[in-house]
Parts: sequence; C-alpha cells; structure tokens
Amino acid sequence: MRTLLTLVAMTVALGGSASADERAPATPSPMTREAPRRVPLQLVVDKAKVDLKDHHLELRASRDLAKVTVHVVGDSGAVLAHEVIDLASHRAGAPLVVGWTPLNDETVVRIEVFAYDVDGYYKGIAITPWSVVIPHEEVNFKHDSSQIDESERPKLEASFVNVKEALAKHAEIRGVTLFVAGHTDTVGDAGYNLGLSRRRAQAIAKWFRQRGLTIPIGYEGFGESALLVKTADDVDEPRNRRADYILSVEEPVFKVSGFHPSWARIP
Repeated sequence: MRTLLTLVAMTVALGGSASADERAPATPSPMTREAPRRVPLQLVVDKAKVDLKDHHLELRASRDLAKVTVHVVGDSGAVLAHEVIDLASHRAGAPLVVGWTPLNDETVVRIEVFAYDVDGYYKGIAITPWSVVIPHEEVNFKHDSSQIDESERPKLEASFVNVKEALAKHAEIRGVTLFVAGHTDTVGDAGYNLGLSRRRAQAIAKWFRQRGLTIPIGYEGFGESALLVKTADDVDEPRNRRADYILSVEEPVFKVSGFHPSWARIP
C-alpha cells in the first residue's frame, strides 16, 4: 500500500496564558497575549507548497516576522525535527519558505509551525500530513451512467476490506475520513465530465456507507482537471477514467487546473 501525504492546516488554541488566537510557545516570550484592541496575527500555510519529500513548506504572515519554529512528529510519536529560524525581519505578506532536517524517513503525522512577529506576539498552526491511498480495482460504469452494476460489486468488496485493514493498522490516527475522488478522460464536454465524475464518486461513496463503513465519507468529482496521464483534448485514455480512495485526516489536495473542489459528505 503506498502512502500519499496530504495536508490539513488548523489553528491551535492551547495554553492557559494565551488568547483564543495565540498559543503559548514552549519557552514563553515576554508577551504571551495580544493587546485587547490589537488585530490578531494571521498565519497561513500554502497547502500546495508543503513538500514532505524535500522537507519544507511556505507560509505568509500578516505582520513582520522575527522568528519561526518548526516541530515535526513522526508516526511513532518521535520528534523528527525541531528547527528555530531567526529572521532579521521578514516583511508582512511576503512568502517565506522554511525547512527542516528530519532524523530519519519515518512518516510525518504532525508539523507544528509557530511564527513570532517583531513585537513578540505569536501564532501557531498544526499540520497533519497523514493519509493513505487505498489500492483497488477500478469500477467500470456504463456509458453516461453512474449506476454500479452487480458485476462490479466484488471490486468494491475487495476495496472495503482494504479500507478496514488500513484503518486497523492506523488506529491511533483520529478523525479519519474516506475521500472518494472521481476523474474522467478528456473525451466530451469538460463541464459534463465534471458532473459525471461527481455522480460516480457519490455512487461509490454511498456504496461504502451502505456496506457498513461508519467513518465520515466525502466525495468530489474532478472531471478532466486532474489527469493522471496528460493528454490533448478529446483523447480516450483509460488510465484517466478512475477514482481515488483516500483515507485522510482532512481534504486531499490534488494538482488541478482551473478547478476548486468542494467536497460533499455522505450522511
């Protein structure tokens, strides 16, 4: 089973002396909360520019920065890296690439990023880059249909077993969702393909729920916006007619062209 690392960024609000928007650092600074009327420091990590292979990410802050810390935790709970990056002064709004050197190649399950502005205020973001791509045999649909034929159900049964095994293997990971992403080739109208891929992803997601999968299930169609094999328009490429089954803490990120996914959920 291959592992796909994806990203979720969420604001951390911990520490008794910090405000709702600030988290106390491991070594408290002289200032541990924002002044009452001060606009909170904003910190954004670009999901598309988190590179776990080369160990760096990109962030932007709403105020000039003096320091950034990066704390990386592995699948076993071990600390893989802890970096403190001192900055002379990094201007507000400008992209900042920060990196880390891991102790080993263990799978990363959590990255904590803290940004400190030039006045000593700080902001923390936790990133959970964990997910697993479920190997499976593709469900074949009839032309212009999202109905799952009886002959295709054994493929989904095998996928269901793979999902359950992956969940059991990573039982320590909380808040996992199964995401089903549908894709098409470039034959036909792009807008129509988008809708068809969404309906097929929904059909697969519903099947997993009806089969008894109790974790949250999300689905989205990508049409021809995230081709596995790059082709020209109107090219019949079977490898592009596919679905991804991804167990992830948060919504997966795909490299897409001109499309912003909006994941729906199965009740």
